[in-house]
Amino acid sequence: MDKEIYNVKVVKFGGSSLADAEQFKKVGSIIKSDTSRRFVVPSAPGKRFSGDTKVTDMLYSCYNAAQNGGDFDSVFAMVKYRFDSIIAGLGLSLDLSAEYEHIKWAILHHAGRDYAASRGEYLNGMILAEYLGYDFIDPADYIKFCDDGSFDAETTNGILSEEMKKHENGVIPGFYGSHPNGTIRTFSRGGSDITGSIVARAVYADLYENWTDVNGFLMADPRIVPGAKTIKYITYRELRELSYMGATVLHEDAIFPVRFAGIPVNIRNTNDVSDPGTMIVSHTDSYDSDDIITGVAGKKGFCVITIEKALMNSEKGFGRKVLEAIEKENLSFEHLPSGIDTMSVILNKSEISGCKERLINHICQMVEPDTVSIDEGLALIAVVGRGMVRSKGTAVRVFRAVADAGINIRMIDQGSSELNIIIGIDESDFDEALRAIYREFVKE
Repeated sequence: MDKEIYNVKVVKFGGSSLADAEQFKKVGSIIKSDTSRRFVVPSAPGKRFSGDTKVTDMLYSCYNAAQNGGDFDSVFAMVKYRFDSIIAGLGLSLDLSAEYEHIKWAILHHAGRDYAASRGEYLNGMILAEYLGYDFIDPADYIKFCDDGSFDAETTNGILSEEMKKHENGVIPGFYGSHPNGTIRTFSRGGSDITGSIVARAVYADLYENWTDVNGFLMADPRIVPGAKTIKYITYRELRELSYMGATVLHEDAIFPVRFAGIPVNIRNTNDVSDPGTMIVSHTDSYDSDDIITGVAGKKGFCVITIEKALMNSEKGFGRKVLEAIEKENLSFEHLPSGIDTMSVILNKSEISGCKERLINHICQMVEPDTVSIDEGLALIAVVGRGMVRSKGTAVRVFRAVADAGINIRMIDQGSSELNIIIGIDESDFDEALRAIYREFVKE
């Protein structure tokens, strides 16, 4: 990629990238090497080594101790030590004593769990702004949540866009914003990724760089497929499919603000700056003909409800009634594979715990089936790729790879877009099936 084509980049750095002073120096070098990297979103300091404790986890411990009337001086001293060590290692004169005292006081006076957790990003942002010579922008003033806890995207984009125009360069911490009454609210999983995406949209960024500790988005889980290849280009749609099925690196919620604005995302490795990483784009015609699939991912923990009834296909409203029965238990379904006289509903096993009998009764009352059964222990694997539509025999290759591994396929589902093929297998066969599919399509 030619960095000169980008006028504004928003760059987000994860906790491992900002774990200590040495990592800060790497981050500073990356930012300063490209003047278009104008806005930076930091996470709280992560683990420095295996067995280390994240600062956010320490802050949660402080909050829990305060709630239970316990002493958290020793844990909070560790928090201060982490930040003071970074400041000393960078040779800064920044004094955060007043901030520490206020944070400790606020935790003691019931400022809330979200407030405590957010202080890692807040303090790291202050240090990074001082180190870079950038403006510090507190997201509590500009990233807004509604009273019910949902993110207020449009209000945020309006006020944040106006604020960011006032800054040539800025550091805005990730992970949190505020309710209308001013109390701190955090995002859930992948919160700093979401903040980065929100900021990128607000400043009309040409590119959102998400720096982490891996070289991009992998074609398969490296814990199951050691040495899995990095994906060079992936579309938002493909990413959503893979993320939903368990692939990590970037949480799917972090995609929506930039997807809405058509801003590409570049996943990069702080510790390997020469690697171009993975580019996430709205659409692309680029794909490697040797790698028809973009990636393969999956999850365990599903069950399948199978409903059988003679002449089901001629009965008006049958599917609607089944879904209405599921809705009565406030459940969401994953997939709906069906035949002439059978209909299957794939659900998350954890969601139906405690309501299996009621659910079956609802279905029986609504559609009067011949039989209804629930089978558990199902795993789903999604084979995803924009190249599949242009390649004949992709489904056959998936099925053959799994069959050759001696694995039985219990369910098949393919979207009309031909972007993905989903198979259901026994949980015990999950790892081997995923490896078999990967080997079938990826040339080492």
